[in-house]
Amino acid sequence: MDANAKKVALRMIPYGLYILSSGTENGRVAGRVVSWVTQASFEPPLLVVAVKTGSVVHNLIKETGAFALNVLKKGQQALATRFFKPVEAEGALLGGEPFHFGHAGTPIIENAVAHLECMFVDAVEEGDHTIVVGKVVDAGIAEMPAGRPDELTLRVQDVNAAMFYGG
Repeated sequence: MDANAKKVALRMIPYGLYILSSGTENGRVAGRVVSWVTQASFEPPLLVVAVKTGSVVHNLIKETGAFALNVLKKGQQALATRFFKPVEAEGALLGGEPFHFGHAGTPIIENAVAHLECMFVDAVEEGDHTIVVGKVVDAGIAEMPAGRPDELTLRVQDVNAAMFYGG
């Protein structure tokens, strides 16, 4: 295989930036940026996310059976960069951001433009990331988009035009 062709082809796949969070009200809470995310089913609504195997968030998802995907919007680059490395809650703040627990008991970043709460369905542990499948059980929107919803979403290139996560 041509390594450069593989790298460039994989970088052609567009990636948003999201904060994946998990934890419990009386235990640990953690979050980190993820970008390998997609909807995988209409009925039931399923979300697929690649999570660094062995990370704090990965272990909390396995422990709690639930997670939240917090959607960031363009202009929230500073918020995203605080979660490039995993962070754990300190009081009512996660990565310096206020959060609360949603209806499904997952940590929701209050400044996220939207969130999806998911219950763990299945996982495939291959390579350095685990592919986690979650059933969407609740969702919330803080700001209704004026146009296409996906045009509001923060993308990797919005943080740094020379940055890639893929390949």
